[in-house]
Amino acid sequence: MAEISMSDAIKVFLNKSKLKSGIQALQIEDAWEKIMGKTIAKYTDKIEIINQTLFISSTVAPLKNELLYQKEKIIERVNEALGEKVINQVVIK
Repeated sequence: MAEISMSDAIKVFLNKSKLKSGIQALQIEDAWEKIMGKTIAKYTDKIEIINQTLFISSTVAPLKNELLYQKEKIIERVNEALGEKVINQVVIK
């Protein structure tokens, strides 16, 4: 039997379980300020991932408008922060 590190074992487990998207959503929430900046993070109400779609909620209309123009950049930054292609689409609510 081959020996693997605990880190690799956890990655294998997460890839096969339904927990992966939940953990990725938590990672995005933790890194959101670094990814998008303090001002955007301050006025973002909720972030969730459902089927490779990142849902961003905010009650600030000008911020929503700005985020609409930055969808491609958000996808790129989030995927880079997570180290893999997790997000294909962004929806602003």
